[in-house]
Amino acid sequence: MTTTKFHPESYTQALKTQSVSYESPSNIALIKYWGKHGVQIPKNPSISFTLNNCKTTTKLSFEKRTNFDEAYDLKVILDGKHKPGFEPKIHQFFGRIDEYLPFIKEYRFTIDTTNSFPHSSGIASSASGLSALALCLMEMEREMHPEMSLKRFNQKASFIARLGSGSGCRSLEGPLVVWGEHADIEGSSDVYGVQYPYEVHSVFDHYQDTILLVDKGEKPVSSTVGHNLMHNHAYAASRFDQAVENLALLVPILKEGNLDEFVSLVESEALTLHAMMLTSKPYFILMKPNTLKIIDKIWEYRRDTSIPVCFTLDAGANVHVLYPKKDKEAVQEFIKNDLSIYCQDNRYIFDNVGNGAIKL
Repeated sequence: MTTTKFHPESYTQALKTQSVSYESPSNIALIKYWGKHGVQIPKNPSISFTLNNCKTTTKLSFEKRTNFDEAYDLKVILDGKHKPGFEPKIHQFFGRIDEYLPFIKEYRFTIDTTNSFPHSSGIASSASGLSALALCLMEMEREMHPEMSLKRFNQKASFIARLGSGSGCRSLEGPLVVWGEHADIEGSSDVYGVQYPYEVHSVFDHYQDTILLVDKGEKPVSSTVGHNLMHNHAYAASRFDQAVENLALLVPILKEGNLDEFVSLVESEALTLHAMMLTSKPYFILMKPNTLKIIDKIWEYRRDTSIPVCFTLDAGANVHVLYPKKDKEAVQEFIKNDLSIYCQDNRYIFDNVGNGAIKL
């Protein structure tokens, strides 16, 4: 694991633009990471589907500074409103990345961002938001160093995003991204995400993900706090080993398109993630009663229809319902008729697997 290769090369061009915009999606992990060490290094590898409709759009405007009294000069605007409460997190992020992007001290930044989904409700808004911001900053560097290869741009953008949000490094590309070193995944790294490099069965093309918004409010325990509780967790070592083993098991499942095994593995990973929360000290619960009702309904529907629909959960109460595109019509009827009543204000988001971020 090396980070020195991401130190800046000499800039050969002056920066002429005054703004850049990117749209970056959220992602949903199939193999979860929970627990990290050092500066945003995962304790176990993970793999995620990149989403398509749940995304953050960020416009980064900048102008040269004349006063360097403060390390960084930035302003965050979310959905058209100034949000000073978000700015300390971005200051911390800039502090982590300025050795790799030293020009950030020279500019005054306005970060104008909007989400297509509720913030802080377990749909990884930090992943989409920080990856979009990382891409905007990397676009500035690419303008100053136009010789930069696309491979370096993508790797460094993922590396930079990770320093703001661990799972953010999995949002830049798609449809499947691995983060964390794993002996069976060529090119995998602890410091950036890589596109899954092996054969994937056509049944996973355009895979569907409907996010059921059980609770659109702020989570009572942040992901950062939850990750830190893994340091002295009684079951941490076993969990990390399990994730490594499960990722190895997923490789032939993705190749062969075995949906029964996919369903079993993905649901087990989701429940294990929340089991770690239930057995932390202090313990906490992010699921809500309606989360469990939805899970029961999905199990009942799968038994009755043999349609390979399954659920996964992120660090929150909302439920991601995963299913093949060929079953889209039937499953979406089931969601509208039987699951939407368990959603806050009957709200849910139809999404599907996508290919990553785009420059606007």
